[in-house]
Amino acid sequence: MNLFDISPSVPWLSLIWLSLIVPVVVILFLKPEQKQAIRVIGTSFAFISLALSAIVYGAYDYTSNVKFQFVEELAWLPQMGINYILGVDGISIPMLLLNGLIIFTGALISWNIEYRIREYWILLLLLATGVYGVFVALDLFLLFVFYELAVLPMYLLIGIWGSTRKEYGAMKLTLYLIAGSILIIIGMLAVYFGSSGFQGDTTGVGLRTFDLRVIAQSSLFSREFQIIFFPAMFLGFAVLAGMFPFHTWSPTGHVAAPTAVSMLHAGVLMKLGAYGCLRAAMWIMPEGANAWLLPIAIATLIGAVYGATIAATQRDFKFMIGYSSVSHMGLTLMGLAAANEIGLTGAVLQMFAHGVMTALFFAVVGRMVYDRTHTRQFPELGGLWNVMPFAAIIFVIAGLSSMGMPLFAGFWAEMNIFMGMWQRYPLITILAALSIPITAAYILRSIVTVFFGEVKNPAFLKMPKLTWPEYASGIILAIVLLISGFYPAYLTEPISSGVQPVAEALQRAGTLAANP
Repeated sequence: MNLFDISPSVPWLSLIWLSLIVPVVVILFLKPEQKQAIRVIGTSFAFISLALSAIVYGAYDYTSNVKFQFVEELAWLPQMGINYILGVDGISIPMLLLNGLIIFTGALISWNIEYRIREYWILLLLLATGVYGVFVALDLFLLFVFYELAVLPMYLLIGIWGSTRKEYGAMKLTLYLIAGSILIIIGMLAVYFGSSGFQGDTTGVGLRTFDLRVIAQSSLFSREFQIIFFPAMFLGFAVLAGMFPFHTWSPTGHVAAPTAVSMLHAGVLMKLGAYGCLRAAMWIMPEGANAWLLPIAIATLIGAVYGATIAATQRDFKFMIGYSSVSHMGLTLMGLAAANEIGLTGAVLQMFAHGVMTALFFAVVGRMVYDRTHTRQFPELGGLWNVMPFAAIIFVIAGLSSMGMPLFAGFWAEMNIFMGMWQRYPLITILAALSIPITAAYILRSIVTVFFGEVKNPAFLKMPKLTWPEYASGIILAIVLLISGFYPAYLTEPISSGVQPVAEALQRAGTLAANP
């Protein structure tokens, strides 16, 4: 059911990612001294990309029998099976909206950047462009091109504008993601060369293809092929999703990155990993996924509980949020391991809820608190409610969602994940539930320690007031988080329509494995 109609002849999906390329080109021709113009142009086009994403989201009809909508197709290298194919379904449509929200609010938070401002904004917008491209690409090769565009700017953004061992954090992140990319390439090439003679090939010469809609046909690859190559594709993306034990780059990268980059890093970049696991691994090779579900489920269990436990031991405010992301992404991947409609719905909903929530966390911790107090150590913070009540309120909203409190976005996501997981692995579900009280403990401790009690440092009373971009970004993210909690159907209904074909493919794979 769509809210309104838009012309199908307009290339809406291309306009979304191109809306961030336009300011990149414009900023290239501006002088470094034109700082305000750079900020205004970058933020304005970030808002345009958000508006376009919202329009497409509102026009998406999740009741239609057409799986992919707003499809755009253009021959690129047809002799190699590479084409420019875009489209969205119930899985990718909320991710478009999420990326629009995070890049716009991240742009607002970036108004304090003074050093090499032109280069900063170019890299930030290119990163978000790549994220948009991944979510709309229906050609596996094109998806990988956009994927690399999204992850490569991180090295420079952290290494130049970061803090706290920024060179180490940037290099560690890059090495891990390069290793993941190598695995993706292996899986991608295997799928490509295994797609020879695909259904619809009328040439008789066995053309191969990267078209995801074609190579997702379960009959295209043998069970043995899928079991061998599924781990390469899945783990390649899971590295970016922060899956245990390949997670150690993530908290380090979060802490080293400037605030807006941390928001994008945790808010959408890690979601690319989970999205790739679902779209480019489980959908293409359901029989391979079914064979590896138990090891994946165990790894996600460890990640969820371990991440929450380590977060609870942190003395650094930002490190706590970093390890919290590892825990919540563990739950996201656990929803994928459930391999049923309710679990997959919970996983995608968790991507959205956690993306908004963690962006709000980093906006408060990095921009509002650290940039003013110049410390992130819990023993040195306290009483900040007295000087920035707005920051305290929105942090509490994000914290309640993180804790999985009813009527908050995180609650509905975790409920679906645990219900889906219970159907497949009840014991793992019970053990994973341990992360809930641990998360509540460290979130409540951080709220009480940082915002309540007496002001620890008299200098805090003289801190600069919050700026309008900070207020705007905090209000937008908090409102979206509250709406998602009070009315989750606007997300769950399209998501369910999107994950249903994947869940059915996984179910068929399970049936085939049980009755060979």
